[in-house]
Amino acid sequence: MTAARVKTRTELRGQRRRRGHGCWNHLLVAPLWPKHGVNLGTLLRTCDAVGACMAVPRRPWVPDALAHGNTLRHRQCVHWIDGRVERWLARQRDGGSAIVGVELTDESIRLADLSAARRRTIVLLGHETTGIPPEGLELADITVEIPMVGTGHSLNVAVAGSLVLYKLAGLC
Repeated sequence: MTAARVKTRTELRGQRRRRGHGCWNHLLVAPLWPKHGVNLGTLLRTCDAVGACMAVPRRPWVPDALAHGNTLRHRQCVHWIDGRVERWLARQRDGGSAIVGVELTDESIRLADLSAARRRTIVLLGHETTGIPPEGLELADITVEIPMVGTGHSLNVAVAGSLVLYKLAGLC
């Protein structure tokens, strides 16, 4: 058996989109109750990889966390939420967006059973410790869980959000 050949950067660039995606496209990740800034930077990188946008609450430390985490060093698709995040989320749902909460609930479906997004979809992510608060869960159309076999009860927000974004984008 021959060794696999690694694709060159030129080949990889040729297989990807030629231009950036438009703002407010069909996939949006919303870590509305962030705890750790490093997770926001990681999610921002995933947004670029899957062609998604990010919505974040306007808090004093968030811009620095995003700038620090943006290893691509180009403008990213970030939208700022002023005021109560639950009100913003309700407006998005009323406007026709599907809300997918990433949370362990009795009604959650497994990540493997999640289909690619066919309409504008918001991936709702909760706090690292306490998850999505009840007022956020009430607005979710569906919740998805990521099965685990280890001793932890959940993944961190950046990893969980990235897995769900890839699935909804139809890339895995």
